[in-house]
Amino acid sequence: MEKRSDKIKIAITGPESTGKTTLSSQLAIHFSGTHIPEYARDYILNLNRKYEYKDLEHITEKQIDSYIQADSSNSGMFFFDTWLIITKVWFQQVYGKCPLRILKAIQDYKIDLYLICAPDIEWVKDEVRENGGERRDELFAIYIKEVEQLKIPYIIIRGEGEARVNSAIHSLETFLRGEAIACQ
Repeated sequence: MEKRSDKIKIAITGPESTGKTTLSSQLAIHFSGTHIPEYARDYILNLNRKYEYKDLEHITEKQIDSYIQADSSNSGMFFFDTWLIITKVWFQQVYGKCPLRILKAIQDYKIDLYLICAPDIEWVKDEVRENGGERRDELFAIYIKEVEQLKIPYIIIRGEGEARVNSAIHSLETFLRGEAIACQ
């Protein structure tokens, strides 16, 4: 495997209510990295109306801004709590189309590794979440397919609570040592 740069960007993705926020913040603490929080959730919570296409475009721009800011820093590990793959799928699922801007950004703003959270923990309904039940399994499969098409390494994260975090830490340490990872 090629030598790693001094900046490593890891995107945590997966269906709703699969522990992405918890996982990304705990990994940032464990690896003394930077947690890049999800922008979409708070934005949608504060809209006081149903989101629209233009809102997803705004979310896309904020995600790109967070990437550029991380990329302009000197070094470190960056843990993105969600990334453009989720936004792309969101556009496609809700509006049946995706702006070219997001497709180009996915190609231009490189991620080193995806951690894809499996929907094996209980879904918790709240005012923002839309996709519980079997939709989580469908979206999980879509996210895997999207990442595979990019030919970027990924690791599926399973388990509950501390076991989930420890599995992610172990898998990430394996990746950082340059050892082969099994995309399971």
